[in-house]
Amino acid sequence: MSPTVVPAIPAVHREVRLADQAEGEVTAGHFMIAEVPVPVPGPGQVLVRTRVMAVTAAMRTQMTKVPLPMPSFVPGQALWGAAVGEVVAAPGGGFTPGELVHHPYGWREFAAVDESRVRRLDRDALPTPAAHLSQGATAWGALRRAAEVRPGDTVFITGAAGGVGSLAGQLARRMGAGRVVGSTGSERKAARLRAELGYDDTIVRGAGPIERQLRRAAPGGIDVLLDTVGGEQLPAALAVARPDARFALVGALSSQLGGSGGALTPLELDTGLIITRRVTLRGFGLHAHPDLPREWTEEFGRGLRDGSLSFPHTLLQGIEQAPQALCELTQGRHIGAVLVEL
Repeated sequence: MSPTVVPAIPAVHREVRLADQAEGEVTAGHFMIAEVPVPVPGPGQVLVRTRVMAVTAAMRTQMTKVPLPMPSFVPGQALWGAAVGEVVAAPGGGFTPGELVHHPYGWREFAAVDESRVRRLDRDALPTPAAHLSQGATAWGALRRAAEVRPGDTVFITGAAGGVGSLAGQLARRMGAGRVVGSTGSERKAARLRAELGYDDTIVRGAGPIERQLRRAAPGGIDVLLDTVGGEQLPAALAVARPDARFALVGALSSQLGGSGGALTPLELDTGLIITRRVTLRGFGLHAHPDLPREWTEEFGRGLRDGSLSFPHTLLQGIEQAPQALCELTQGRHIGAVLVEL
């Protein structure tokens, strides 16, 4: 096999900066594209050329003034997020130019990254570099480790058309679930979830009370909830929970994409139901499971190659499309992951 050819490093590159914090709808005016010198890696760092970056709903929340349990984006500075790229310089010797890596500094064409924050990727593990940016590891870990899906379970997945939900329905079915129900924001998306992504039935936000729709879709109740949304869907799921139901909570899209400017709104739950039905509520975050990405990559690679799993995603071209990608995501225009190829 011939050695990887590493292109010459240019003097300048582009990065997307936050122009202003967002209080309402996100528009292109909240971003600006700056041309700046390519960073020089310091001791213990590598220089990475970004090839593909992810755009996620959490980024909408990070654009606000609301205090968050995560760092917020700063006006005048570049945004950041999961990305896949190639090492182009490694002065510390821990990496080799040409290696494919995962790093946390998308939204820029080049990034100087501490070696401890770079994860080496196998080029042959998945069919495309973009597949390394699926949110399937969160779905896989939440369903296997937090909710412990069992054969015959009825599983309810909120935000089923998102990056996590579009894979979670397929994975619940793969784990032996007897019935899989998902929520989404339109009948157009609901039809695709039922036809292509492992869902037996769907509920549509805005088409009537969530609890009533859920009782119709899961008349025997639910055993598992994978919640990416929060809001009114969580108490609705609790109302139809079977004894010993397991709830895995991974996100709060209803706040991140809603009209509250990203504020995380407190939610009232019926503690009597939680106690009498012995419902387990467990928060799940991928950061607490560093072994999961490798486990998920092996499972995902097998599924993609044998056709038992699909990777719904939208791939926009060029860093200048990144602001539009986030705007479209907040408008609910896509199914699956939203990615930008640089």
